Amino acid sequence: MGIADPFWVKVLFRVPVPPTGLAMATYALFEIDWHDQNKAKEYREKFGSALEKYGGKTLCAGPPQVIEGNWNPARVVILEFPSTEAFRTWYASPEYAPVLRLRIEGATTKTVVAVEGPTR
Repeated sequence: MGIADPFWVKVLFRVPVPPTGLAMATYALFEIDWHDQNKAKEYREKFGSALEKYGGKTLCAGPPQVIEGNWNPARVVILEFPSTEAFRTWYASPEYAPVLRLRIEGATTKTVVAVEGPTR
């Protein structure tokens, strides 16, 4: 049994590990630095409906407080989806495409990462 074994994950991090085969929630983290506030405003106005259609929720969005390390993002957004498949479907969806274009044109997105985890 290695450290990545679900037993040790549960013991070390005290999080529930779902039975094998069940979809876990997916959390997506975006590091965004807006340089066009008009596009940022339009993005925020259109973002929610595209997100909700695919089961996504915004957990938090704003400037973070760095506790350790040298990471200094201007803005971090964390989203929750019911599964990785739901996240990827949303990200490639026709509903999100015009909203994504606003972000591409109006912001520098340094990082987008997704990680699976237990549902809240």
